[in-house]
Amino acid sequence: MAVAAVFGALAATGQAPFDLWQLVLVGFAGLYSVFLTAETSRRAGWIGWAGGTGYFALALSWIVEPFLVDIARHGWMAPFALVFIAAGLAIFWGASLMLAHRLGKGVAAWIAALALAELARSYLLTGFPWALIGHLWIPTAMAQWAAVVGPHGLSLIALAAAVALRQLFTAHPLKAAVPVLLLAGLFAGGSWLATTGPAPRAAPVVRLVQPNAPQHQKWDPEFIPTFFRRTVEATAAAPRPDLIVWPETSVPVYLEYADETLAVIAGAAKGVPVILGAQRAEGQRIYNAAAVLDASGAVTQVYDKHHLVPFGEYMPFGDLLAGFGIHGLAANEGAGFSAGPGPRLFDLGALGTALPLICYEAVFPQDVAGAPERPGFLLQITNDAWFGRFSGPYQHLAQAQLRAIEQGLPMVRVANTGVSAVIDARGRVTGSLPLGQAGWIDLPLPAPAAPTIYARIGDLFAAVAILLLFLAVIAAKAGVRTRKAN
Repeated sequence: MAVAAVFGALAATGQAPFDLWQLVLVGFAGLYSVFLTAETSRRAGWIGWAGGTGYFALALSWIVEPFLVDIARHGWMAPFALVFIAAGLAIFWGASLMLAHRLGKGVAAWIAALALAELARSYLLTGFPWALIGHLWIPTAMAQWAAVVGPHGLSLIALAAAVALRQLFTAHPLKAAVPVLLLAGLFAGGSWLATTGPAPRAAPVVRLVQPNAPQHQKWDPEFIPTFFRRTVEATAAAPRPDLIVWPETSVPVYLEYADETLAVIAGAAKGVPVILGAQRAEGQRIYNAAAVLDASGAVTQVYDKHHLVPFGEYMPFGDLLAGFGIHGLAANEGAGFSAGPGPRLFDLGALGTALPLICYEAVFPQDVAGAPERPGFLLQITNDAWFGRFSGPYQHLAQAQLRAIEQGLPMVRVANTGVSAVIDARGRVTGSLPLGQAGWIDLPLPAPAAPTIYARIGDLFAAVAILLLFLAVIAAKAGVRTRKAN
């Protein structure tokens, strides 16, 4: 189990900011080798759990950062959060390797079972598809295949590549050469796909505004005027763009009471529409919202975040737990934020339509695919000050790049503390503001590509591929039993 945990941690080095995808293949090749030593399904399950714990402990180490914003209130939870989330998510891996062992310990069973575990954790219990195995390919040409097979298809490729690496040392050279050549072909194909993006155009210019408000100061009355002044000055700066975007919850008052504040913003914008993040109240309910501000300072469109962060933006049984002093990290009181009705598009006139995604929502391919119709571009506003300054913000950015590839759509991403960026339809960052820097940047909005295969079928390819692998394993096992019986 200790060796499995080490290999699991090695496999996590493929996540940003490390991006060491070669070590990931070594890690999973090692984990598969340890799995083969298991004499019972129960032992295989413990090996899978240990490997998963090592993997998630490193990949999700940023999870302690939100608890350190208000140390007096939440600091005691930080070590428990990392231990529980790593050990909890590792249960998916443990169950998967237990299943793989019962199916015969073969390569196909191991690949299918781990890929199924990643698919399951992306959907069950509201889902948490952060640091998926397939994310290791994001900085490489292989990521372009997400437009066809999606993130879980990339996980299948990664697991198969790890086994192929192991076969270089354990199988006949000619037998080992076949998967290696296939992997090289996929890399070559990904490089070709990257060159097939839409032609450049005379694009509208979008201004990304990054106030860089540290979370522990963001709502401090002494600092609020400073951060608001930064955003207003960035909004007013010449030359004039076609659209201005502020980050998540960047308006310092509730939207219902913000008439004077919005008038100041509209005056600075000088007729340019502004998309901004704000909190709004509706009776006893509080929403995390994105709003479109017209030239007069009127709010013309509002989107309420619908995929909330459990234990962050809301607490299950929040009013009950509030009596014991337990609140969601970003919740004001009781149960915290309420969920909006679902995805919607912003109609931005000559700029086309945008699908607003607030923070965590850009992590979910299914949320992007759930738009009522295909938008002209994706728009993520976020406050990554919660995620610290090491791995969390860069992993969040990487997932935004993958969403762009999957849908063949450009992404405008504006983050409070960074990284704010424009991403083209092939997942390439065309310009950005670095983490921890206040400022603004004007960037052209790239053109969308044609709808991708993944945009049409979602995770169906990966689900069918996993099912076929399982069927092949079951059929082979049945064939062995038949031969023995004869």
